[in-house]
Amino acid sequence: MKRAARLIVFYAGLLGLWTLLAELKIWPPYLFPTPWGVGEALYAGFKDHSYWIAIAVSMRRVLIGYAISVVLGMILGLGVASSKFLEETMGGLLVSLQSLPSICWWPLALLWFGLSQNAILFVVIMGSLLSVTLAMEDGRKQMPKIYGMAGRNLGASGFQLFWHVLLPASLPFIVSGLKQGWAFAWRSLITAEMLYLSLGLGQVLMMGRDLNDMSAVIAVMFLIIAIGYVVNGVVFKSMERHLQNKWGLTSSV
Repeated sequence: MKRAARLIVFYAGLLGLWTLLAELKIWPPYLFPTPWGVGEALYAGFKDHSYWIAIAVSMRRVLIGYAISVVLGMILGLGVASSKFLEETMGGLLVSLQSLPSICWWPLALLWFGLSQNAILFVVIMGSLLSVTLAMEDGRKQMPKIYGMAGRNLGASGFQLFWHVLLPASLPFIVSGLKQGWAFAWRSLITAEMLYLSLGLGQVLMMGRDLNDMSAVIAVMFLIIAIGYVVNGVVFKSMERHLQNKWGLTSSV
């Protein structure tokens, strides 16, 4: 209850400050809309189903791209962590590539795939793949070697050792990487959709800009933030709480 009260007070304060600045008209209303103006834009977008369609298209793209990046990232991460040769060669390259903004892959995607859905998926995959890969690699490296030794002493080997011992011990690192990979995938998708005007939240955002409709722009920004917040809270927070409870990491205070 205390946490809920703090959140209510905090967001009510932000809403009040926003309303005050809008009423003072420091900036013209078309540049700084009121909260109820943004609310009307949200209502209109959902009423004519344009927001529902954009959300469905964007979520489909990000889920496909993210799923591919998770599968490839786990394979690459395990490969690099298990091979000294790959660690010394590919490991440094992966760290360097992670510093490359995902939008830098867009020109390459256009040349390879043209203006198509595949170009957007490629940018999404490259935006999250490296985070998942490096998290998988770190999880495999940071795991105490005694776990693997204990598993082998108990008769586990090969895939059985990986599935029942190595993977569960690496899960805290993997979940952190999956969470970061999702954030990168979501940001990469919106950026790609803004550059390639097709159905999606990025396209709706750019339409608001082209029409000089700041209320619509802020409304779509709220939708993008809300979806990211919900996915993080429902999926990744639940996974983290489950791991904490399973391994006895929750505080008893």
